[in-house]
Amino acid sequence: MSEICLIPFVLEEVIEESKEEIPYGVEMINAPAFWREGEKGQSVVVAVLDTGCDTSHPELVNRIAGGRNFVDGDENDYRDAHYHGTHVAGTIAATLNNAGVAGVAPDVKLLICRVLGKDGGGTYKGIIDAINYSVNWRGENGERVRVISMSLGGPTDVPELHEAVQRAVLNDVLVVCAAGNEGDNKEDTNEHAYPGAYKEVVQVGAVDSKMKLAPFSNTNDEIDLVAPGVDVVSTYPGNKYAKLSGTSMATPHVSGAAALLIEREEKLFGRELSEAEVYAQLVKNTLSIGLTKKAEGNGLLVLNAQEKAVCDEETLRVMRTPIETAAAKEPESS
Repeated sequence: MSEICLIPFVLEEVIEESKEEIPYGVEMINAPAFWREGEKGQSVVVAVLDTGCDTSHPELVNRIAGGRNFVDGDENDYRDAHYHGTHVAGTIAATLNNAGVAGVAPDVKLLICRVLGKDGGGTYKGIIDAINYSVNWRGENGERVRVISMSLGGPTDVPELHEAVQRAVLNDVLVVCAAGNEGDNKEDTNEHAYPGAYKEVVQVGAVDSKMKLAPFSNTNDEIDLVAPGVDVVSTYPGNKYAKLSGTSMATPHVSGAAALLIEREEKLFGRELSEAEVYAQLVKNTLSIGLTKKAEGNGLLVLNAQEKAVCDEETLRVMRTPIETAAAKEPESS
């Protein structure tokens, strides 16, 4: 099988110390509203298939449930060989501790699957094995993976990869994938990367802080929703932070949000939700931002969006308020 790799992305800046406790993307998707209700993802495990993770980073050290290396060397060494995986992990799960950054689901547990090496490349076999491992994994108390997050892709539709994704979904695991960064800044053209283009996955496009489509974001008929993916601040190896841009950065916002929705809705239903039910909850928590379906799918991820029937001009005006202004009005979220 041919190789798969990190979807091209941009490292905007490495930051020695972050003073931004809640990144704008976490605010934009309204994750703090769930935290105030007591839902932070504590009961959920998310598998992150990426370059590994800096397991000693203070924001992530308590978030790791386990992991495996599918690239080379010691299979138990899933430390980050790059930095992309650490950044993705932080957007999902960085601890809410009044320092650094907070992830979308700051109490969630992560299963780290290192499927990409220090050059950002890996094999389809490694991805397939990691998907199967994630589906079969069980924690000490019988926990299982509920969400697989993949900020990676390739140009080739590999049947075995598609089958692995389908197997995960049949086992009620939600699979969230980056749409890709080969976009031409036009809303109606088709650009595909796999596994994101498979209809069984949740394919995520990227918008900026003003809810405009990122010029690099792939558009196609299988886009499910969009999330913040421009100038996203998250964790970086060596107890640092970094600002990155790409659909790779939008994807973990959705993976973390899925964990929050699983926790809340399963409390309400009193039972475990199916993959289809979790997907339906994600769709309910979107708002159209006026883009084409190929660009935004069901819309922008906004938790508790079901409380608003339409995204009217006033809603858009409020949502487009600069993040720093909104944060100043809500000190409990900072």
